Amino acid sequence: QVQLVESGGGLVQAGGSLNLSCSASGNTGGYNAMGWYRQAPGDRRKFTTTIDTNGEIYYSDSVKGRFTISRDGVNSVHLQMKSLKAEDTAVYFCKFIPETGAGYWGKGTQVTVSS
Repeated sequence: QVQLVESGGGLVQAGGSLNLSCSASGNTGGYNAMGWYRQAPGDRRKFTTTIDTNGEIYYSDSVKGRFTISRDGVNSVHLQMKSLKAEDTAVYFCKFIPETGAGYWGKGTQVTVSS
């Protein structure tokens, strides 16, 4: 089992910045990836960005160039979000993806960008 605790998020004006963090505890050994998915109102949860234990990073096209993910040791990831847009408004979920198995989700943190 893996437990995830997210922090950050909140309300910001368009063009502003916010940072999110996620810490994992439990069975976090071995190869894995951590990252963020987001779910806007009325929409499905979508991939945003991940970073694995080898440092390989992936971004969705919608955030590439504006969001930066980083990993602090094995169990923490941080997401720096810049040039935020109204369409970035969503609940952001941290995910821990082990080498095998479906993965684990955090409870989510709200990001609201006012236009």
